[in-house]
Amino acid sequence: MKSSQSDRGALLLMATIVLIWGLGWVIMKFLSPYVGSFDVVVIRYALGFASLLVIQLAWRQPLRIPPLGLTLGIAVFQTTAFQCLVQFALIAGGAGSVVMMAYTLPFWVALFAWVFMGERPGRRHLVGFVLAGLGLLAVVDPWHNQSTLVSMLLAIGGGASWGMGTVFSKMLFQRHRNVNVLNLTTWQMFLGTLLALPFTQLIPQPAIVWSPAVVVGLLYLGVMSSAVAWVMWLAVVRRVNATVAGMSGLGVPVFTVVLAWAFLDEMPGALELTGIILMLAGLLIVVLAPQGRRADPVPQVPS
Repeated sequence: MKSSQSDRGALLLMATIVLIWGLGWVIMKFLSPYVGSFDVVVIRYALGFASLLVIQLAWRQPLRIPPLGLTLGIAVFQTTAFQCLVQFALIAGGAGSVVMMAYTLPFWVALFAWVFMGERPGRRHLVGFVLAGLGLLAVVDPWHNQSTLVSMLLAIGGGASWGMGTVFSKMLFQRHRNVNVLNLTTWQMFLGTLLALPFTQLIPQPAIVWSPAVVVGLLYLGVMSSAVAWVMWLAVVRRVNATVAGMSGLGVPVFTVVLAWAFLDEMPGALELTGIILMLAGLLIVVLAPQGRRADPVPQVPS
């Protein structure tokens, strides 16, 4: 009974994350003419850190850094590399749909979790992966877009980075069960700000065009997409296996397409709608499948 309640709670968190991050991508697209790509990354993480820091200080929670090795690994791969590689993909000339190649992340999570944690996917997982992969290809439609190969590879590299960061998160929670999710997220926002900041100096950024709408958009990305959704995400990673947690990420591009249709008048075509249906079917199969088998104990690495 307790496990079932935990699973339902994780599913509710995953659904909420999809809503928050899906809207976040639409807001990022809205902000692109007014705020430089890497300025957005730094500002959102700085706002996320500030809001979480205020909460921790108000609740008198300790701010001690979690186990350094894995915490830094999460910050490098998931917090920083994912966002920066996606931004580089855009600079390289990629269309918005190709950036969705970053959402190959569930497949990278499954691969890395198998290799590093022994989370062997079952047959139903594999069926779900195939359906979701076909759906993702249909949504991206690489045969007809005008994006460069470099852009696509950068976006896929972002997905792989997120996958590695997710596995590091799961390993951290397995080895250090007293790690506080709120404190870990606070440190991720702080480290992400520091690691992304040099890119704002190395890559020329246009001057920010301030307006009330821009301020609201940045606050949403910082407080909701970065702080709140990240706390929820790490809570999900803690409660379910890495494969299921990673697969939930496929809901984000699906919801983003729906929001773009509703608010940006970007109507999806028949192929895109077919892809959405396949992705949802694959996601449902993986989430409802039995937990993958553990092949061997988790290999120990410095943490």
